[in-house]
Amino acid sequence: MDYDEYMKKEDERRNIAIDHLKNGVEFVDINSAYIDPQVKIGAGTVIGPCVTLEGATVIGAGCHIYQNTRIQDSEIGDGVEIQSSVILESSVGKDTKVGPFAYLRPGSHIGEACKVGDFVEVKNSNFGDGSKTAHLTYIGDADVGKNVNIGCGVVFVNYDGTNKYRSTVGNGAFIGCNTNLVSPVNVEDGAYIAAGSTVTKNVPEDALCIARSKQRNIEGWAAARGLYNKKGK
Repeated sequence: MDYDEYMKKEDERRNIAIDHLKNGVEFVDINSAYIDPQVKIGAGTVIGPCVTLEGATVIGAGCHIYQNTRIQDSEIGDGVEIQSSVILESSVGKDTKVGPFAYLRPGSHIGEACKVGDFVEVKNSNFGDGSKTAHLTYIGDADVGKNVNIGCGVVFVNYDGTNKYRSTVGNGAFIGCNTNLVSPVNVEDGAYIAAGSTVTKNVPEDALCIARSKQRNIEGWAAARGLYNKKGK
């Protein structure tokens, strides 16, 4: 691409942003926004620096798209906040917060008033209204109900090396930290799963699932092997 071609594209890019500005969209730095021609953005939405909006993306009104976010062929509802995240071929319901550093892969549908926090990855999954997953979690090939809490470090184990399987989590369920849900499993409404569990069977409604070995402390084990000097501690 020569200089003239480059400057022409830059002018086109800036003109697209200016058109959105005239329609009530706000920019932190209009010179660093990259917006495809077919993208639609509602009035009152704020676009941060270095945001890229691609394809047939639709952004609702009153959103805040913070810096370094990329959204492609996705639909974002009104009042959504997205921080430094990637959203591809997915949808996010109104008043939901995404990021920082979340990754919504194709086929992900996040409900209203949800929280998808830092370093959370969602793939080909449905996430019900009011549900929350704050950090460090993978949700793959799953249907998660409303008002579900998914703790830190939870993994939906959807692939056995040959096939991928789907799991379901019912309304109001609680998935404790560092839980592995080995698909396909069904966690029914109101069920609780204790932290550190590896779940391979369905969990009934209103049940507590504890799927981990019982802790056993062996006194003096380290000192007996010369690994710990009590006198020199």
